Amino acid sequence: MMTGDFYDYSALLDDSEKEIVLRVREFMAREVAPIANEAWTNARFPHQVIPGFAKLDIAGLPYRGARSLLTGFVVLELNRVDPSMGTFFGVHNGLAMGSVDRLGSEEQRERWLPQMAAMEKIGAFALTEPEGGSDVAAGLRTTARREGDVWVLNGAKRWIGNATFADLILVWAKDEADGQVKGFMVEKGTPGLAATKIENKIALRTVQNADITLTNCLVPEINRLQKANTFRDTGAILRQTRGGVAWQAVGCMMGAYELALEYAKTREQFGRPIAGFQLVQDLLVRMLGNVTCSLGMVVRLAQLQDEGVYADEHSAMAKAFCTARMREAVGWAREVLGGNGIVLDYDVGRFVADSEAIYSYEGTREINSLIVGRAITGIGAFV
Repeated sequence: MMTGDFYDYSALLDDSEKEIVLRVREFMAREVAPIANEAWTNARFPHQVIPGFAKLDIAGLPYRGARSLLTGFVVLELNRVDPSMGTFFGVHNGLAMGSVDRLGSEEQRERWLPQMAAMEKIGAFALTEPEGGSDVAAGLRTTARREGDVWVLNGAKRWIGNATFADLILVWAKDEADGQVKGFMVEKGTPGLAATKIENKIALRTVQNADITLTNCLVPEINRLQKANTFRDTGAILRQTRGGVAWQAVGCMMGAYELALEYAKTREQFGRPIAGFQLVQDLLVRMLGNVTCSLGMVVRLAQLQDEGVYADEHSAMAKAFCTARMREAVGWAREVLGGNGIVLDYDVGRFVADSEAIYSYEGTREINSLIVGRAITGIGAFV
C-alpha cells in the first residue's frame, strides 16, 4: 500500500495487476530515482533506462486488453517518482501508440505496434504549433498535399516530446484538397524533417521537447493513418489521453506529499520533529485530501472508460480538477520543506517545477472547463 493511497484504491486491482504495478514501482525506485535529479539538471534524457522500461512490458497495455484502471496506476507510479519519465512514456504509449492502435489500418497496426510495444521504436505526437495551442482544431497551419502515392508536408510544430530522438513522429496536417486534418507517420531521417531541442525549460527538463520543421517532407500514402480523416479523430485520442494526464497529476502530487511527510517526521525544530506541529499537520492533511479526492476521480474515470460510457467532459473535468489540486499540493509540500524545498537534493522542488507543465499540456484548465461547461449547459462558450 502506498502512503499516499489513503483510501486504498489500489485494492481495486486484482493480484496480477498489483504484480505489474509493483514491478513498475521497484523499477522506478531502483533505476530512475537515483538519476532523476541529474538528468533533470542537465536536461538530458537517460536513454540507458529504455531497455528496463521494455522489460516491464507495460507499453501498449491498453491495446492488449488491460483495464484502464491498471494503466492508470502504472502512470501514477511513473509520475510519483519522476514526472519527466512519466511524460516520456505518456507521449510514446498514449499519444503515439494510441493513435496507431485507434486510427491505423490493420497493416499499420501490425507494422508499428509490436516494435513500439517492445520500445524498439519510440514514438512522438506532433500536433501543437508555434502559433497554435488551444485553437489548434481550427488553426492548424501545417499542410499536406497529395501527389500520387506521396504526400508533401510543410509547416512547423512546437513542444513535441521525444521528437529529438523518436523513430516515428505522428504529424497532424491539414489536407490542402479538402481542408480536413489527417495524420502522417514521419519516420526518423526523412528528408525535410528537422527537430531542434527546446532549451532553457523550467519544467520536465528531462523530456526532450523539440521544435519541428517540415520542408517539402515526402511521406508515402502507406504512412498516412487510414482512419484519421478529420480533427474529430484527433480529438478522440486527446479525450483518451487527457485522462492519463489526470493520473499523472495524481502521481506527481502523491510523490511530493510522500516526500514531505517523510521529511516532516525527521526534520527537527525546537527540539522535536516538525510533524508534531499543528500547522505542519494541517498542510500534510490538505495535501492528502487533494491526493485522495483526485485519485477517487481518476479511478471512477477509468471505470467509465472500461465500461465504454465516458465522454469528453469526463476526461476534461478530471484533467482540469486534478491538475489544479496538484498545483496546490506540490506548493504545500515545498512549504513543509521550507528552504530545502527549492533544493533538488530533496526532490520536492522538481515536482513543483514539473507540475507547471502538467497543469498546462493536453488542454489548459480554461479549455477543459469550457468543455465541461458546454456539456452541462448545452451552450458552447469557446469564442
